[in-house]
Amino acid sequence: MEKKLIGVDLGGTTIKFAIVTKDGEIQQKWSIETNILDDGSHIVPDIIESINHHLDMYNMTPDDFYGIGMGTPGTVDIEAGTVVGAYNLNWRTIQNVKESIEAGTRIPFVLDNDANVAALGERWMGAGENANDVVFVTLGTGVGGGIIADGHLLHGMRAAGEIGHINVEPEGYLCTCGNHGCLETYASATGVVHIAHDMAEEYAGNSELKQLSDAGEEITSKLVFDLAKEDDPLAKMVVDKVCHYLGMACANISSILNPAYIVIGGGVSAAGKFLLDQVEHYFEHYAFPTIRETTQLRLAQLGNTAGVLGAASLALQFVD
Repeated sequence: MEKKLIGVDLGGTTIKFAIVTKDGEIQQKWSIETNILDDGSHIVPDIIESINHHLDMYNMTPDDFYGIGMGTPGTVDIEAGTVVGAYNLNWRTIQNVKESIEAGTRIPFVLDNDANVAALGERWMGAGENANDVVFVTLGTGVGGGIIADGHLLHGMRAAGEIGHINVEPEGYLCTCGNHGCLETYASATGVVHIAHDMAEEYAGNSELKQLSDAGEEITSKLVFDLAKEDDPLAKMVVDKVCHYLGMACANISSILNPAYIVIGGGVSAAGKFLLDQVEHYFEHYAFPTIRETTQLRLAQLGNTAGVLGAASLALQFVD
């Protein structure tokens, strides 16, 4: 039997697992809840126990695997195999993840930041078509990203790929990082809502979005995009502003990296072609002519499986 890979996608509420062939086919997958109690001390033991339990279920041994790859929140030291500052996991101090999981499973282990790992997944088996140069932008509660250049993830000295903290509006909205005007404050799900409330205060025309905002009803990014698709005038203005900033950021990224694809994923990207078409409009407006001709914007294809596939692809380094 040909050896397999294991991918682990560690999130704040769920840990996803997959057994994957070296060609990217998922053969088994499962998940467990993330137990963040007691400073997250149960997380690594739970991962070890779950892997060993499922290997027993499938009559497999450590020798049947090239390795385990994992994506995790927080700041990752890839060589040391440690994680620190994953606050949604209650990991405030350094966690020796690699050492513990290799000892507990007897399988080689490697990890990286979760946004980087999702980028690898989309590049390997999704919209990136395994191109050598791919940028992944994920629009969720925040804005994350991963950069693959010449076939390799860029890590920089510590934090390459922090796309959410590109400045798109000097002196703009205050970001959780302490700066003003970061892309994250405009193009994330929370950013869309922030813009909607601000623009609703100033808007004087007829709009369902304005009525809902003025009445104190819950506004979500999905609602804003749904109303924009129905030609609500205020919602269309909000979406236009969001796409303006995102298109500008994509153009700036491309001027430096000129990737084959910029892949847009995350919850906000569920707006689909409606979002992509408007981002492309501003991308083409701001992009250098050569960039317009060579870099394509695409929607992510893998959804929730990007993380486990990308994690599994990390373990390809152990293939003979």
